[in-house]
Amino acid sequence: MQPTILAATTAPAVAASTNAADDAVHSFGRRRRVQLVVALVIFVLAALSPLVVQNAYLRNVIVLTLMYAALSQAWNILGGYCGQISLGHALYFGVGAYATSKLYVGFNLLPWFGMLGGGLMAAALAVVLGYGCFRLKGHYFSIATIVIAEMGLLIVHNWEWLGGASGIQWPFGEDSWATLQFARDKTPYIHFAVGLLALTWFICWLIEDSRWGYWWRAVKDNPEAAESLGVTVLSSKLAAAAISAFLTAVGGGFYAAFVSYVDPDSVLQFRFSLLIVLPVVLGGIGTLWGPMLGAVILIPLTELSRSYMGGSGSGLDLMIYGGLVMAVALLKPEGLVRLWPLRQGRRKEVAP
Repeated sequence: MQPTILAATTAPAVAASTNAADDAVHSFGRRRRVQLVVALVIFVLAALSPLVVQNAYLRNVIVLTLMYAALSQAWNILGGYCGQISLGHALYFGVGAYATSKLYVGFNLLPWFGMLGGGLMAAALAVVLGYGCFRLKGHYFSIATIVIAEMGLLIVHNWEWLGGASGIQWPFGEDSWATLQFARDKTPYIHFAVGLLALTWFICWLIEDSRWGYWWRAVKDNPEAAESLGVTVLSSKLAAAAISAFLTAVGGGFYAAFVSYVDPDSVLQFRFSLLIVLPVVLGGIGTLWGPMLGAVILIPLTELSRSYMGGSGSGLDLMIYGGLVMAVALLKPEGLVRLWPLRQGRRKEVAP
């Protein structure tokens, strides 16, 4: 009699639990589809922006905003999901820029091959450097990335094969997608930047719900506990570093084509590392939308302040960076993306 009573009392609880699990799965799938639709709308609107924005300078700002959004999204793979705060991504940016420029100017290879080659070189470099640096923890790792990036800057400064301090000047030719040269109309650069941002965003979207994504978040929260559960911590970090470096180098190659000139100070300075990291900090580290939101706010502000303030605004962009970061740290430490209704909806879904 007792087993019958027990089964009768537990059956409704089991059914309720099953229904709740099914609802959670459907809700999760629906949220993922909504993310894709929202992203598609954003990318289409960005691609159509030249129809509304006719000013050449503002188009340049759009290109830089999209590019830094993609670079920040790439950094977020290593720094946000995996928790390894690198402050030396300017090194990978410079590798991509110099590889693309040297292969195009010196060996007459199209920039497309240069970006691919630069991305592979940066990924290999990230694995080599990460094998030693990932044994460091916390701020020691961050300091190591700064030192290595500065070493790269000094090496390129004195490397005559790469032009030394004079850099590499791209030859001017006809407007062409093959050579990524568009002197008269910057619209194609906007479309390329949209494609780069869409690629990096989609990779992050895939990572969030993948085995690697869960591994990286576990490594970020507690490496020792993750390793005890079978996660190979070092391999996970190296994979995140390689993907992040590859995408960052592709962005560097695009930047080289966009400005048609590279030198050590224009692609390897520490400020590039800051410009890559700060949008993520502002928008939200380890989130899908944070890098994009932070770049949309931060990059136009700094570019417009430099333009309209002129020489009298020297250093104003740095004050803007500092002010925004301090405000977010005090008012919304999780990042501005936490104010977004979609994020709030997600939090309500998983609430007990």
